[in-house]
Amino acid sequence: MTKKPQPERWYQEIIKANTPPKQVFRNSLTAFFSGGLFCALAETARLLLIRLAGLPEQTAAAWVTVGAIALAALLTGCGVYDRAAQKLGAGLAVPISGFANSVAASMLEHKYEGMVLGSGCNSFKLAGAVIVFGCASAFAVTLLAMLLGLL
Repeated sequence: MTKKPQPERWYQEIIKANTPPKQVFRNSLTAFFSGGLFCALAETARLLLIRLAGLPEQTAAAWVTVGAIALAALLTGCGVYDRAAQKLGAGLAVPISGFANSVAASMLEHKYEGMVLGSGCNSFKLAGAVIVFGCASAFAVTLLAMLLGLL
């Protein structure tokens, strides 16, 4: 008896032979520097609002946060955010801009279904999971810290 060829193994060998190697070091450096640049620009904007506009620190930080959210949503709507994310990698997914991108992208994806049932209902599809698991992990860490007597 001869063995039948296993299509899964054959397929995996073809994929392995034709997939370019991952450039982990280069991608990590790109993400590190692009994320650092994004955060440095945000910090520069915050300092300028404090020094030039005379805003209190918390107000300036709030304005920078709102600006980052608005800019990420606007760039997502224009199709620029996705192209930039392909080049800059995870560095552009700084939590606040990544969150805004996920909400805006979900809204754009379902806009053909209408404002309420399409964009409105689907806007937090991906971001909702982030909120739920973020709250759950914050609760777990706080509970652990309280049990250990750190708070």
